[in-house]
Amino acid sequence: MMAELRNALQQLYWQKVFFVLGALMTLYLIYPVLFNVQGVYLITDILIYFLVFCLILFVAYIRKQPHLSVPWRQVFKGKIAMSSAVVLSFFIIVGLMDSIHFRYIEKSEATNTSYSVDMLSVLDVSLRYISSDSEKTYSAPFAIYSYAKENFINDEGVKYRAYPRLKFAGSHLKKPEQEYWQDIISKSVKGLIIGLIISVVFSAIFIFYLSRTSARSYLDTLKNILQDKFDLPWRVMLITLSIVIVLCAWLFYLSHFYHVMGTDKVGQDVFYLTLKSIRTGLVIGTLTTLIMLPFAIALGVMAGYFKGWVDDVIQYIYTTLNSIPGILLIVAVMLAIDVYIENHPALFETAIERADIKLLALCVVLGITSWTGLCRLLRGEVFKLRELEYIQAARALGVSNFKIITSHIIPNVMHIVLIVVVLDFSGLVLAEAVLAYIGVGVDPSTISWGNMINSARLELARDPVVWWSLISAFSFMFALVLAANLFSDAIRDAFDPRQQGVK
Repeated sequence: MMAELRNALQQLYWQKVFFVLGALMTLYLIYPVLFNVQGVYLITDILIYFLVFCLILFVAYIRKQPHLSVPWRQVFKGKIAMSSAVVLSFFIIVGLMDSIHFRYIEKSEATNTSYSVDMLSVLDVSLRYISSDSEKTYSAPFAIYSYAKENFINDEGVKYRAYPRLKFAGSHLKKPEQEYWQDIISKSVKGLIIGLIISVVFSAIFIFYLSRTSARSYLDTLKNILQDKFDLPWRVMLITLSIVIVLCAWLFYLSHFYHVMGTDKVGQDVFYLTLKSIRTGLVIGTLTTLIMLPFAIALGVMAGYFKGWVDDVIQYIYTTLNSIPGILLIVAVMLAIDVYIENHPALFETAIERADIKLLALCVVLGITSWTGLCRLLRGEVFKLRELEYIQAARALGVSNFKIITSHIIPNVMHIVLIVVVLDFSGLVLAEAVLAYIGVGVDPSTISWGNMINSARLELARDPVVWWSLISAFSFMFALVLAANLFSDAIRDAFDPRQQGVK
């Protein structure tokens, strides 16, 4: 009776999971009809949301597997890991918002419908007040005057050089010399107050939800959070989230009136470019992993389990691949993609689609060149696992090799896969910046931290120095990489037996 009830609950649980996945997929496919736009599904967009669905299934599976849920709970018990997860969530949300693309309908008739040439994302629409306010050229953060002097003629016909007023930043100031600092301070205070209100409201809702799930009163739950008596460090999570919300509210509110991170050479807002670059970094880090894992897991497990000529062939493959300088292979592939795009222009209607193909090609070549390290680790681990007694017993009882690999080998090496994946993520994000710096990265029209740094380096010899593009790209990239590294350290400590004292 208990077994039947357990099976019924298990079946109901997975029905709910697949219902949620189906609802999300349906919403993603029909949102053009709901908002009267033309949906544009880039290849990288589809792969990103495929990863999101896989992540939801992975989380649902973990919740029903005690041997997996316990170490993951151990991960989030760490205060640094919980704080890093909040920061990573901010980057993921921005990246997902920038991965829903569409075109507006400009004219609709009975027999003819035309769409806007511009391809936008949800993030573009949210930041349209920034992206549309372009200046002539460089301007420093919070500046109201251009960074370069221009020629003017006064009422008496005398020519002179001066810094012109910016078209958008500070345009609301009637007497900028007198109102500038007072306006920045007052708007900063308003932005911080808005952020505090949002963070307090969110914290109150979260505490109410936690009190319902833990069967405690609201005040008792609040007291336990303040005293950090829960198993998970909710206090650290709420503090980190409040800091992120307050900082974002301050930046977004001030960006309505000033260019908070300055403008680039063509007058585009650097804050907008920096946020748009988040998607590129996440695509490089996640899709490269998606491409790498099948090669690394399949070949590494086969080499360690079958040994003999199978191991020799696989070793020959990754040794040969390692002997080719990675940068030369990347250059060759990217040049081949450029030639293919030029010879088949009809396949790519817009520049964004051409840039998306180059981004996907970069992910593919990075995945091809980065699977060998994980393959070696898995090969060595499987060498040890295949000699264990329960594996030998399964083989003696006639269990097929496929069954042994899928039921015993792969589950026991997944902690290595998980650790390597999260550790490699930050390295792949940095790789994009390095490749863009030497001119073989993503398409120049793609907004990325690497392209921002590459263009900013040319201005470091300028007098005065244009420093804000470099600092903005570096700061956001540093925050993402640092959060990913700290979170990966927590995963390694929770999943690696050697970190737990198990020999």
